[in-house]
Amino acid sequence: MSDRSLAFFGERYGSEGSAPRFTQWNEVIEALLGHRSVRRYAQRPLPEGTLELLVAAAQSAPSSSNLQLWSVLAVQDAERRRRLSELAGGQAHVRECGLFLVWLADLRRLGELAEHRGVGHEGLDYLEMFVMAVVDAALAAQNALVAAESLGLGTVYIGALRNHPEAVAAELGLPPQVFATFGLCVGWPDPATPASIKPRLPQEVVLHREQYGAFERSVGALDTYDKLMERFYAKERMGVQGSWSRHSAARVESALALRGRDKLRAALQAMGFRLQ
Repeated sequence: MSDRSLAFFGERYGSEGSAPRFTQWNEVIEALLGHRSVRRYAQRPLPEGTLELLVAAAQSAPSSSNLQLWSVLAVQDAERRRRLSELAGGQAHVRECGLFLVWLADLRRLGELAEHRGVGHEGLDYLEMFVMAVVDAALAAQNALVAAESLGLGTVYIGALRNHPEAVAAELGLPPQVFATFGLCVGWPDPATPASIKPRLPQEVVLHREQYGAFERSVGALDTYDKLMERFYAKERMGVQGSWSRHSAARVESALALRGRDKLRAALQAMGFRLQ
């Protein structure tokens, strides 16, 4: 591996792990390993055609059975972004980015197509179809993210749109059986506040071979990662209290820790999803 590739690989794992034994390297891999969440944006307009290019990249992603059960809603109006920011916990970057994309699990289009063709659509009422739509939306969004970052743009996902799904649906005028899965901020990174690559879990924690391994094999690596992330939190002044393990475990300690998402099924049913 070259010094450049070693640096990217090391930064992704906080220089804690050994580099794999491979010689392949290209700009695509470099872009993927160099991903970072950008939450501060310069107030510069995006180049003409950026939205359409990102959507084309999104539509180039795989889709289960080519059903393409997703849509994307572009939000550029400042006042609407402000309201969405409030619904997403007051995240300022939703207001400040040049383009805010809301990725939708969209079962309505296929249902209307079936009706137009005189065909029933009972299958849309099953959880499997909703899962397919969410996966399709996620794959499409990730393609758009990679495309945006290849152009020098910054991005960050906004999962907190799911905190108030019905209010988001009302704000965006979503019809029944269309669900806002998450948002994506896109814009020019603010050079005054550069973002850092956030270290990920060591591969020995997430990589299993042949069969799923016991948790105990990962304890030592998780302890090391906790120390690494504590240093990262302090360096980035993120205000995270305690270790990554404690912070992550607290997110699933109770239904209240889910920040409203425990009501998701009820919200989906109210929005026209009859999941069986």
